[in-house]
Amino acid sequence: MEKLLIVVDMQNDFIDGALGTKEAQAIVENVIKKVEEFDGPIIATLDTHRDDYPDTREGRFLPVAHCIKDTEGWKINAKVKSALKQKGFRMIEKPTFGSVELPKLIKEKYNTKNLSIELVGLCTDICVVSNAMILKAEFPEMDISVDSSCCAGVTPEKHKAALETMRSCQIEVK
Repeated sequence: MEKLLIVVDMQNDFIDGALGTKEAQAIVENVIKKVEEFDGPIIATLDTHRDDYPDTREGRFLPVAHCIKDTEGWKINAKVKSALKQKGFRMIEKPTFGSVELPKLIKEKYNTKNLSIELVGLCTDICVVSNAMILKAEFPEMDISVDSSCCAGVTPEKHKAALETMRSCQIEVK
């Protein structure tokens, strides 16, 4: 069985920037270790917004500009990126919480009949759960898991709630 790791939005704005939290900062070393020890292909997602972010639906509900393309906050955390580069990885930009392009890329590049997917990253209750649910809908028979020690939510309570939601949808939570 081939394994695929998806590193969700380990970007500066979510770690110690505009929307950073101490919980997000606390998982950086866990994510680095996961990447370094992972034996298989890796995809990293990038939350990607433009200068018109305040005028978008998301911007109206979350009026904090973040992950504006090509800014320092948009970039993957330097230590995480270093680990990713050492292993080799693909990057995919996504304009919203979940990527509909992600399952297309997976179908194009991997044998989905012999594949399991593990997700790590930020934020558990927004982008991690959104991508996990998109993948589960596209690949209902695939083993999909989330490493909770490599994820952080907007709050600890929302992190736990998202993990429970994923468990309810037959996504394994480690």
